[in-house]
Amino acid sequence: MPYQLNGEKREIPIVRLTEEEWGKVRPLLEAHDPPRRKGRKRVNPRGVLEAIIYRLRSGCRWNALPSEYPDDSTVHRTYQRWKRLGTLDRLLDTLGEPRSQR
Repeated sequence: MPYQLNGEKREIPIVRLTEEEWGKVRPLLEAHDPPRRKGRKRVNPRGVLEAIIYRLRSGCRWNALPSEYPDDSTVHRTYQRWKRLGTLDRLLDTLGEPRSQR
């Protein structure tokens, strides 16, 4: 999906985690941000993490995330929660994402 960053047109491929990558980060999510026992069921965390990685790599606005990902406000809210809990850095470190993009 093309986007503009500083007037330069770029194209970033849709991010999809492999089964191996998901196998590495899933236990971290279960340990550091378990689902609530009550209330609304959370959206698929794998899709949210893929959207966050896409956003970090592309530099696009939250509301410019491709439609292949969950709702942008849900992704942003989850990003904020994971950042506050320190979960996001653990996940991205495990996947080898550069810290400079965070």
